[in-house]
Amino acid sequence: MTDSYLDRVAELATEAARAGGAVLREGYGRVHSVRFKGDIDLVTEVDVRAERTITDLIRSRFPDHRILAEEGTIGGDDAAHRWLIDPLDGTTNYAHGVPVFCVSIGYELEGQVTVGAIYDPSRDELFVARAGRGATSNGQPLAVSNQVELGRALLTTGFPYDRALLPRALDQFSTFCGRTQAVRRIGSAALDLAWVAAGRFDAYWETVIQPWDVAAGSLIAAEAGARLTDLAGAPFAVDGGEILASNGHLHELMLEILASPRAPIEG
Repeated sequence: MTDSYLDRVAELATEAARAGGAVLREGYGRVHSVRFKGDIDLVTEVDVRAERTITDLIRSRFPDHRILAEEGTIGGDDAAHRWLIDPLDGTTNYAHGVPVFCVSIGYELEGQVTVGAIYDPSRDELFVARAGRGATSNGQPLAVSNQVELGRALLTTGFPYDRALLPRALDQFSTFCGRTQAVRRIGSAALDLAWVAAGRFDAYWETVIQPWDVAAGSLIAAEAGARLTDLAGAPFAVDGGEILASNGHLHELMLEILASPRAPIEG
């Protein structure tokens, strides 16, 4: 694809992210309908409305592109192009009035994420990346941290919605709490990755993750200099179901710890 074509895609991704964010901002603090997709996995009427706003906009420009969105929107016949959309990443925060949530939009060309846009409407912060062109936040270049000591690092993670899978994640969380300055759990995988890209977090890992959660953020982090793998050190894949994204300096040690999540926390 030509640069001009990908420029159009990137412009659409940022436009759609802002449009979805406007829906979130309008509905914030006024959620009327909440339903459960699982024991603790929420969806609100705002998720659905934001997704419709985003997908309608994409289909108006690229009607043949495939779309994979969290609330079930699927469409398009052209397998070379796929949009991965989370219209409200951080739904539980949003439903409780916690201002940590975002819109995440990734675009794949022939299986490779080439455009990513994450919009945080609470802070009016737009993270954007094009493959090979770096990543920005509100137009300013992003770069990962240069923290080399795990004991001084600030990490972030997420927990699976399936409570049967919690023990592994909690083991890892406990271990890293004892080996780092602190570990956060902010409730938005897309912002976790964006904030690694911005150098606010030194690394992020998660044991169970969906492609729409990490498509945009993985590109933004990588373009800011992050190293990404799965939890065993194999190359990261959007559909792989797990992720470790770090500033690079901490990666090998974190992989060692993740391989033995019940290891002693001393040292």
